[in-house]
Amino acid sequence: MAAKVQEAAGYVDIELARPLDIDGAQVTKLRMREPTVGDQMVADEMKGSDAAKEIATLANLCQVAPDDLKRLTLRDYKKVQAAFLAFIA
Repeated sequence: MAAKVQEAAGYVDIELARPLDIDGAQVTKLRMREPTVGDQMVADEMKGSDAAKEIATLANLCQVAPDDLKRLTLRDYKKVQAAFLAFIA
């Protein structure tokens, strides 16, 4: 099921198929805030591969560490990507 953007609130909640351990807590949902122009500027100035830039940007928007996102299943990571695309579509 696609995440629904809460436009008035400026965020989207992403339900994870598999819980993610973040700092000892089992997380079943990530909240992504709406990206800003500043976020885009920071991403444009980052060094590294496109994948590394994407992970860093998405982690920032979800207020988690990039290493946390790297532990997501691919199915859950695709949900995070879809949530981001819903903001910029």
